[in-house]
Amino acid sequence: MSDKEIAISIEELCVMKMTRSNDNNSNVVDTSELQLSAEESSSIAGIDELANAGKGTEAPVQTDKPKIQKVPMVLRDNKHFKKFYEPRAVPIGPIHHKDEKLKLAQQYKPRLAAQFIKESGQTTTDLYQKIKKEMKALKLFFDPEVIKDYKEEELSWMLFLDGCSTLQFMYGVVHKKMREYNIKSDQVAFAQQDLFLLENQIPFKVLTLLIDSSIANKEKLKESIKSFLQRNVMAPPHMLASIEIDIDKEDPTHLLELLQKVAVSRSTKDDESSKQESFRNVQELKAAGIKLKPSENWSQRKIDFTSRCFKGCLELPPLVVDDSTEPKLLNMIAYEMCPDNFRTDYEVSSYVGFLDSLIDHSNDVKELRSAKILYNLLGSDEEVAELFNEIGTDLVTCPSFYRTVKEKIQGHYDNKGKTWMAEAYNTHFSSPWTILAFLGALIALVLTFVQTWYAINPPSENARK
Repeated sequence: MSDKEIAISIEELCVMKMTRSNDNNSNVVDTSELQLSAEESSSIAGIDELANAGKGTEAPVQTDKPKIQKVPMVLRDNKHFKKFYEPRAVPIGPIHHKDEKLKLAQQYKPRLAAQFIKESGQTTTDLYQKIKKEMKALKLFFDPEVIKDYKEEELSWMLFLDGCSTLQFMYGVVHKKMREYNIKSDQVAFAQQDLFLLENQIPFKVLTLLIDSSIANKEKLKESIKSFLQRNVMAPPHMLASIEIDIDKEDPTHLLELLQKVAVSRSTKDDESSKQESFRNVQELKAAGIKLKPSENWSQRKIDFTSRCFKGCLELPPLVVDDSTEPKLLNMIAYEMCPDNFRTDYEVSSYVGFLDSLIDHSNDVKELRSAKILYNLLGSDEEVAELFNEIGTDLVTCPSFYRTVKEKIQGHYDNKGKTWMAEAYNTHFSSPWTILAFLGALIALVLTFVQTWYAINPPSENARK
């Protein structure tokens, strides 16, 4: 071959290599040429915005109050509990407003609202304007999902009517005027429970706007709210007068939050517990020499334990258990578990969890009832035990609550000397009959000892003379 032919061959070879290289690269997708949908572009922009703001790896700080919303799905999935989250008599607010089975109860609202307006010294238009002007702020109290199907005028009239009727209802219950309003006692009982359902709420600000606009009976309305909450805080009657509620200082989202605040007194949390309690129920505590005693305070936070010698004393706040107890507790727990409730310390959840740790069987309820800690108006002790066992299932509690009490109980429980002395006391001195039996056995033992002594050491002849 000539030199020229070789040169041409090399050039051709280079061209061939470049061609192959281009062919291989043609299989690689150029992402810059992809067309993104509007939805994809919006999602990418949202992530970029978070990343640029420095929030991509940090949880947002929650400062707002939890909104009026539906019960978290993790609780609603429990078929047994579902009935306790839905109103049975009267719908309040937007979530159950269009429920067909509650239409009959809607007829009472205009009557109660008319009575409220009559006693307020204001006109219907003046009071409605107070709500209408604040609608922008009032809508912020709701999860947007629960009000998306309502026009503003529809929502404002709903809040006005529900606010007036709710205030007049509480006033009527406290002052025993419901018969004058032609509302039967059974309807009143169900309506009271409905007012404390998480999904059956309106902003508390609606109530305060109406109260402040009422010229004639502003203070009476505030007192009626206090009395109404005292009746529903699940404390025994003799403690109701000691429950203090300052409507002017509190700033709750809704009525259920105010009940939750009243039920659990404000106090600082304990530190995390380093011990895991091994006691299971009241029966085991009793066997370890721990007796039960009702505390003098109604607050669910006021649980205390003292240990002296071989005996201990666990003080618990008295609790009335009736048909309304389960829905109240469940809805306060649901409020604490709302996804946007970052301010909660799970106070009610922790209280119910503590009671659940003490109650396994009906005998545990019997001991709590005998100690005047539980006032059982529900039915059998077995029903009460089942109530707390069911609520306590999958309950989220704050581990640091009641830490000091739990550690004191565990310390007493782990002390074998105290436990053995308590067992001996319970065996031989728990009742007059066991005491008599113990004394009889002791006397028999002494006589046997004396008889044996004289048999071994008979008296001498001189001693007989």
